[in-house]
Amino acid sequence: MTFPTLPFPAYTPQKNRYMRQNPVKTKLRAGQPTFGTWLTLGDLYATRVLARMSWDWLTLDIEHSAIDWAQATMIFGAVADAGCVPLARIPDGDHTTIKRTLDAGAWGVIVPMVDTVEQARAAIAAAKYPPLGNRSVGGGMHAMNFGATAGDYYQQANNEILVVLQTESPTGVANAEEIYALPGCDAIFVGPNDLRAQMRSADGTDPTPEEHEAMIQRVIAAGQKVNCPTGMHTMEPEEALQRAEEGMQFLAVGSDLRMMTVYAQQSLKKLRPDGDQRDLARY
Repeated sequence: MTFPTLPFPAYTPQKNRYMRQNPVKTKLRAGQPTFGTWLTLGDLYATRVLARMSWDWLTLDIEHSAIDWAQATMIFGAVADAGCVPLARIPDGDHTTIKRTLDAGAWGVIVPMVDTVEQARAAIAAAKYPPLGNRSVGGGMHAMNFGATAGDYYQQANNEILVVLQTESPTGVANAEEIYALPGCDAIFVGPNDLRAQMRSADGTDPTPEEHEAMIQRVIAAGQKVNCPTGMHTMEPEEALQRAEEGMQFLAVGSDLRMMTVYAQQSLKKLRPDGDQRDLARY
């Protein structure tokens, strides 16, 4: 019995070392703004659609969404295969969390609630292979997402993995310059809602908009002083562009959930002006 000839050549290993470069790191180093959005639904179809648009990066929110490791791995792969950059906002800066996220195929991590230099150093080390850090060597899914062999990934990952630390408290702002100046800190990301909550007075009173904005401006100034890109979560593209004008470079615009919700509510408001317009999703 004979079989038809395959219409494509058989796979042959590449002789030259090769690994996809992280274009987000390249843009940040060049002083250019980057724009992305949050993936909170954990839906593969929605992810594949967004990954084929012109976002610089897509961040899977593992901190606040009910997403397991199997989902995360599929989503990282879908984003990478579409030519976009898959990132993850992780639940904490724990070594195991960072290791598993990167081994699952993320091209970088966004670490929440980094208040001290010690926390920042630990997170950066967990994302770097020795001798720069203490990330454990293993796995193969990470290399696949970079289009690399496992060996090439182990050799080159330290140059391509993106480490973004979040400033979300007055303590983090107070320690900003020392944190932002650390080698391996690729960018800083402000969580505006958490920053506002952490600024509340003892009786639960929120800071004024002016006080909140002044804290954000301190972050921008600290980043510019030590040449570290900064960014934050915005809800509208106009706000993202405004922050880029102020010098921010790592900017998120809403989320898949918010985009779906906002458009649905706008449609229903025209169809049923007296219908339910509850605040159902912000991110």
